[in-house]
Amino acid sequence: MRSLIDITDFSVEELQSLMDTACHIIENPARYADACKGKKLATLFFEPSTRTRLSFEAAMLELGGSVIGFSEASSSSASKGESMADTAKILSCYADIMAIRHPKEGAPYVAAKNASIPVINAGDGGHCHPTQTLADLLTIYRENGRLSNITVGCCGDLKYGRTVHSLLAALSRYENVKVILISPEELKLPGFVRKEVLEKCGMEYVETTSLETAIPELDVLYMTRIQRERFDDPAVYERLKDSYILDTEKMKAAKETMRVLHPLPRVNEISVKVDEDPRAAYFRQALNGKYMRMALILKLLADAADGKQMTEPEDVLVDTLKCTNPRCISSTEQELPHIFKCMDRENGIYRCIYCEAKKKL
Repeated sequence: MRSLIDITDFSVEELQSLMDTACHIIENPARYADACKGKKLATLFFEPSTRTRLSFEAAMLELGGSVIGFSEASSSSASKGESMADTAKILSCYADIMAIRHPKEGAPYVAAKNASIPVINAGDGGHCHPTQTLADLLTIYRENGRLSNITVGCCGDLKYGRTVHSLLAALSRYENVKVILISPEELKLPGFVRKEVLEKCGMEYVETTSLETAIPELDVLYMTRIQRERFDDPAVYERLKDSYILDTEKMKAAKETMRVLHPLPRVNEISVKVDEDPRAAYFRQALNGKYMRMALILKLLADAADGKQMTEPEDVLVDTLKCTNPRCISSTEQELPHIFKCMDRENGIYRCIYCEAKKKL
């Protein structure tokens, strides 16, 4: 069954089609009021969420469908030790489509491999968050009028920020996009993202620790919070949490046409006074997320009706290498095969199919 696990599962043409559908929904909401009548969305949220979970639920309800599910792991059979594979098989009996957020990287992929209904990755650890990227793309498209020929600044936690990783993967397929990566040294963009996303497609990028020097050049500033939940050492979090704070003084140096995005929630990295600036687009971005999730639900249900399937990875090794990433779903899932995809045959480099861990054969 075709699912959305990573933003690159969809072509640029499919992304544009989703944005076109979302814009049509915005202009003609009544025409979609019964589009999913009789359909059920299961929301499986194994870690806390407000915007993403409620956005999915609002999307399905506004399409005329219904919602079942849970909002924390303790409310599910996972607290009794049930595997992700078994959960997916069970929910397939009760719903037509499911959205999953899970702290373990690769959990939605495992669900998709075992479900008989479409699966949407609503965030897996620090790995991917493709539906947030759909919201980001629609916001840039509506606010700036284009997705090509822009300069985007990503600021904050670029190491663990799954929203940043997904956004860069999406933008890498558009023409003449320059990225300025703004972060503390400890939270720089991981090497695999630079190599496999930015450098592979020839995207121009600059790394800096200074928001002030970068902001005048930007068409889009994508702010992120320093995520307490991704740090093993609380002392490191405390040292880095206030690295960047966007305020009205810094906004004076920005273009009049620049837009500020944020996946939310924010802590203190954007002053509330910036909310009054018309360039602050993050609340409009949250609303765009609902419309893109509506378009996504419609697409995946249509693909399911047409019998479309997931694309299977090629050139893989099964149980030859073992993933040692403690955040990977393979560290906890019962009898899950360790699958590695070839990334560099000449040097024998393979990557875990569930996360981004690499091994040398």
